[in-house]
Amino acid sequence: MCAQPVSRYAVYFAPEPADALWRFGSAVLGYDGATGEEVPQLVPEGFDAPSWRLLTADPRAYAFHATIKAPFRLAEGQTEESLAAALAAFSAGRQRFVLPPLQVTAIGDRQGGAFIALTESQPTPALEALERDTVEALEPFRAPLTDKEFAKRCPDALSERQLGYLKAYGYPHVFEDFRFHMTLTGRVPEAQVEKALNGLSALYGEHVGQARVPVEALALYRQTGSERFRVVARAPFA
Repeated sequence: MCAQPVSRYAVYFAPEPADALWRFGSAVLGYDGATGEEVPQLVPEGFDAPSWRLLTADPRAYAFHATIKAPFRLAEGQTEESLAAALAAFSAGRQRFVLPPLQVTAIGDRQGGAFIALTESQPTPALEALERDTVEALEPFRAPLTDKEFAKRCPDALSERQLGYLKAYGYPHVFEDFRFHMTLTGRVPEAQVEKALNGLSALYGEHVGQARVPVEALALYRQTGSERFRVVARAPFA
C-alpha cells in the first residue's frame, strides 16, 4: 500500500479574501491561498515575469500570510477537526484590534541578498499578546519535531534562547523573537534588492495605500504532501 501524504498545519494572520491587502499579496506571489488557484502575477518595475516568478517561488508555496504559529504536524490522536474547533474556541475569546499601516521592508543585511516583506511601522502590543497566547494554547496539537525537522531550523546558528524555543515549541522565532512580517519574495540577490524594494513599494502604494490593517480572525492553513498551503478554516474574534 502507498503511504498517505503527511499534512502540516499552520495558524496565520490572513486578511479576508476581499481585502485589498490580500489581493495585493496574492497577486505578488501569483497564488491565492484562499481558493488554492493561480492568479495573474503583479510584477514590479525592473523585473520580467519569468525572473519574478522565480524570486517568489518559496513564499508562493506558503501562500500570503503572517506567521502566528509556524507549520507543524498533528500530535498523535489529534485531527484537523479538533484543531479547527480549538482554534475557533480560542479566537472567540479574543478582541479585534488594528495594526498601523504596513511598510515594504528588506529583511536581512543585504549582503548575499535579502527578503522583501510587509512589516509593522511600530510594534503592536495586542499582536504580541496574540502570538504568545496562540503558540501556547495550540501547543498540545503539535507533534514533536523529527531529527530532520530540527536540523532544518539550523540550530547551530540560533541563540541560546532561540534554541530553547525550538526545543520547546518547534520554532525558534516566538515570544521575544517574534517579528510580524508578510513575506513577498524569496531571497533577492544583493544587486536587485533596492530595485525590488522600490518596485514593490510603488505597487503597494497603488493597490493598498496607507490603510490600517484590522486583525479580526486567525486562519488555519493546511499543506498536504508537496502541495501548497491553503486556507481550510477561519476563526473570527469576538
